[in-house]
Amino acid sequence: MKKAGLLILGVVAAAILLSNLAPMLSLVISLIVMYYAYKGFLKTNSTFNKVVLAVIAVIALFASISNLPAIIGFVAVYALYVVYKNWNKSKNILKEESDPFTNFEREWNELNKNH
Repeated sequence: MKKAGLLILGVVAAAILLSNLAPMLSLVISLIVMYYAYKGFLKTNSTFNKVVLAVIAVIALFASISNLPAIIGFVAVYALYVVYKNWNKSKNILKEESDPFTNFEREWNELNKNH
């Protein structure tokens, strides 16, 4: 049953990822442009270059804001990562036996190991 839930989560996350792939790419590109415009703005001494780079940074900022729903795609990537990590994880569930004599023997053996 757990694998079925993981499979459903994986399929839904993959569909969301594929539908948000273009906005995610646009968001990454606009953030890279904004980063380099900011770095260039800090390095230059020319007023004209500062104005041009500030305009480029503002345009890239607006492009980034318009692609903000792409964060859902990044959440889908994380969900796929979680599904991948949990797919082959084994369950280590110890079943306690209800027989009091078996429990007593196990506890007695553990006590004897310590002494």
